[in-house]
Amino acid sequence: MTDGLIAIGNEHLSAATNPLGAELTSLRDAEGRELMTDADPAYWTGHAPILFPIVGRLNGDALRLDGRDYAMKQHGFARRQLFELAARTATGATFRLTANDDTRACYPFEFELGVSFSIEGATLTIGVRISNPGTAPLPASLGFHPAFAWPLPYGRPRGDHRIRFATDEPGDIIELAEGLFAARRPSPLDGRDLILADELFVDDALIWDPVASQSVTYGAPDGPQLRVDFPDTPYLGIWTKPGAAFVCVEPWHGHADPAGFDGDFRTKPGVFEVAPGGDWACRMEITLEP
Repeated sequence: MTDGLIAIGNEHLSAATNPLGAELTSLRDAEGRELMTDADPAYWTGHAPILFPIVGRLNGDALRLDGRDYAMKQHGFARRQLFELAARTATGATFRLTANDDTRACYPFEFELGVSFSIEGATLTIGVRISNPGTAPLPASLGFHPAFAWPLPYGRPRGDHRIRFATDEPGDIIELAEGLFAARRPSPLDGRDLILADELFVDDALIWDPVASQSVTYGAPDGPQLRVDFPDTPYLGIWTKPGAAFVCVEPWHGHADPAGFDGDFRTKPGVFEVAPGGDWACRMEITLEP
């Protein structure tokens, strides 16, 4: 542990996670080069928050359940909660959050949220498990939000970086207005490639709903790259703030409210339910490719 962070690693990768939010804050290669955001406060101080129990913004910042409104900020509360360190080895760590008075005030359910990190070879796997100890179905959404260094630390210019999708993505993407799903517009992809440029993000994130690919590769074509695998999540957001030294690749199981949505949270598009006594799990993998 360094400055409260939990460190894991092997000869290929090292990672550090903050128990506050169970948030990955650093991912370094074998030479110690940082692969994640510099967290410049002029742009965004996040690193890789876990989004739970919502992804994106709710209409009016209100979670509606059974005729009652609960105040809920964008991306939910998990990123602001202190997780318990449940297990740790040299190459792995597991964190756990359970319902408490603060969470029940805005999300009236019992739950257990487990987030695990493990490194094998040149791959970091982040796994999430949501358990429902209650007697009624547990409605939720879940998202990953890792911010990678742009440019990566391998000497290639920022303008040479792109994100390549594993399969064709012929559909339109979502356009946001004040953080809510507002309309669809043509995809900015060139074939399977998103050529990264600040002007793509002037209006907020690019969102594939749904995304056909289960992985993307990020970096300059002639340099080391990061492959991000997301086999369990049907949506993908890509986001930065123009001028920032990061780009986020965000696999989601859930998304922001459609503009004007005022229905019960259980009927919100992108929400799934965990059966009483049951579990729901997903994962993402980050692999450094030479």
